[in-house]
Amino acid sequence: MSVDDLTVRYGDIAAVDGVSFTVEPGEIVALLGPNGAGKTTTVETLEGFHRPTSGRVRVLGLDPVAQHGEVVTKSGVMLQAGGVYPGARPLEMLDLYASFHDDPLDPAELLDRVGLTDKARRTWRQMSGGEQQRLSLALSLIGRPEVVFLDEPTAGVDVAGRQVVRSVVSDLRERGAAVLVTTHDLDEAERIADRIVIIDRGHVVAAGTVADLMAGGDRIRFGAPRGLDVSTLVERLGVPVEEMTPGEYVVAAEGTPTVVAALTGWLAEHDITLADLRAGRQRLEDVFLQLTNEESAAEPQPTTRRSRRRSR
Repeated sequence: MSVDDLTVRYGDIAAVDGVSFTVEPGEIVALLGPNGAGKTTTVETLEGFHRPTSGRVRVLGLDPVAQHGEVVTKSGVMLQAGGVYPGARPLEMLDLYASFHDDPLDPAELLDRVGLTDKARRTWRQMSGGEQQRLSLALSLIGRPEVVFLDEPTAGVDVAGRQVVRSVVSDLRERGAAVLVTTHDLDEAERIADRIVIIDRGHVVAAGTVADLMAGGDRIRFGAPRGLDVSTLVERLGVPVEEMTPGEYVVAAEGTPTVVAALTGWLAEHDITLADLRAGRQRLEDVFLQLTNEESAAEPQPTTRRSRRRSR
């Protein structure tokens, strides 16, 4: 997949504004961003449901709008919700989807691969949210796709189910599929993605491997009451201190004994209870919040019309 200077406008609003990235064969790319960042519009354009206002997208070298039928036969799309008859059973749906393809996977084997063989007699409406997610994943893979779009693949999935999903997605990489994942689960993105693309307000604000994005030194994190005035702590430590989420603070310094002693001393002086204290490399969540908070602070967020995901 390739996205080259993509812009998609809804009237005066640019939902996507100059986005560029690629997903190579045998690669998993996670597309991340806050709500309204332009993720859904970008993915729907790749799937052929939107025409670019300007720029270009290609899937397997094809125009997903002009050559939509050919793109669909080589693509797998996992929706976050919907796309399945409520009264249908898993094998019935897999058999139906298999009939759309010339060389589908074996439905029973695929059902076993996603750990749902013992749920074969249940209808969709009788399945848990996590089981529905695993069936949706199976439906997206039945046609041996060369490109795969996964929307929140582990949402509502329990720990054992997540292991199954990760294994199946890893298999896609091994057989050379290009996989684009959209998710709000940053820990999951960190686990499965070869590269990360973060977009906010329609722009790419960062892209690279997980290691690339998290480079930049260790951090100290501590929990304390929300809304602390940390200005005197900044003076004491000589480094930035931010409240990344309510009650969770990040100190841009390594957890040396000297820095930790200065931090805990400041907390003691101000009679502030320490909830927890951790030191180590910054997390993807830290990078994400820093980048998207900076973007959001630069300009108020407009209200845009959400496009509706189509099932197929």
